[in-house]
This record gives sequence, structure tokens and C-alpha cells, in this order.
Amino acid sequence: MTKHISTLISALGVLVSVFLFAGAAREASPLWLPAGAAMVLIAVYALVRDLRRTS
Repeated sequence: MTKHISTLISALGVLVSVFLFAGAAREASPLWLPAGAAMVLIAVYALVRDLRRTS
């Protein structure tokens, strides 16, 4: 059950990071674009790791 909760939290993290990246892309700040992309990649990596552990 704990693994499923961790996966759910990771999925929410991906959702939040995508929204933050979209906001950074709208601002078009040179600092926020790479930071937003890094956040999305880290969140997706965590989600994939949790999905593999759940299976």
C-alpha cells in the first residue's frame, strides 16, 4: 500500500512540475526555463522509478 501512495505522490509531483514549467515558459526567463525542465525530468524519473517498484 505504501508503494501505491508513493506512486500517487510522484504523479502529483509530475503534474505540479508541468504547471510550473508552463508558467516558466510563459515568462520566458532564461533562468526559469532550464530549472523548470530539470524539475519535470526529475519528477518524471521519480514517477518511473515508483511505477517500476509497484509492478
